[in-house]
Amino acid sequence: MATTLGRHSERLRHVRTLKTVKGRREQQRFAFEGPTLLDEALRSATELAELYVTQSAYDTSRHVRDLDAAGTPTFVVDERTAANLSDVDTPSGLLAVAPMRFRALGDLFDRDGVLLVLADLNDPGNAGTLLRSADAFGVPGVVFGRTGVDPYHPKVVRAAMGALFRLDLALGDPADVKAAALAGGFEVIGLATGADPLDAVTWPPRTALVIGQERRGLGPWAGPCDRFLSIRMPGQSESLNAAVAGSIGLYEAIRNRP
Repeated sequence: MATTLGRHSERLRHVRTLKTVKGRREQQRFAFEGPTLLDEALRSATELAELYVTQSAYDTSRHVRDLDAAGTPTFVVDERTAANLSDVDTPSGLLAVAPMRFRALGDLFDRDGVLLVLADLNDPGNAGTLLRSADAFGVPGVVFGRTGVDPYHPKVVRAAMGALFRLDLALGDPADVKAAALAGGFEVIGLATGADPLDAVTWPPRTALVIGQERRGLGPWAGPCDRFLSIRMPGQSESLNAAVAGSIGLYEAIRNRP
């Protein structure tokens, strides 16, 4: 049964540190909030380590009560404590903790399909949106550049809308990706301006699509790329938001595969 925690519980201190990159890396866990993400986590068979809920959230959420009854450690906290644990302006009173999941880079490059490579993107909203697009287009795995945004940043988790629970994630740098792509027989395609249009080519069965930053482009991530493709833009704008450009690239990659 659920346990009531006081505001000064040592357990709560550990949960609060999950709002930081350092805390997540040390514990190899992350937190996510709200009934919608909890539904997505359960639908994706995500392992849950703990639940922290207000009494109101406990009383109104069948999922929380079922998880409590099934043995998931569940802790009831007051509204003030729930707000202190939260990363949003309007807390839901429901916070779950789960283990972070990373695959070895080579595991992502050992099967046919399209992979997404985020070339050190540092905007969590863009990264999360691209995870959501990858999930929608059937992309099985996403590589995050090691010096970019943390894949389990709270804003990435929220923007991904559950996709994070279903995708295989790996970390890498340009040299790592180049080696894994060569070993797995992948062609690495970088999205860049001024290149051949991406809607006019047939994409190979094994493709890794690299999305760079909106201002700096691919930078050192141009190194692993075998070729570059661009999005046709007959209008006046010189560039697209990274999430928009990457989503278009993924759509074309899926549409134009043999």
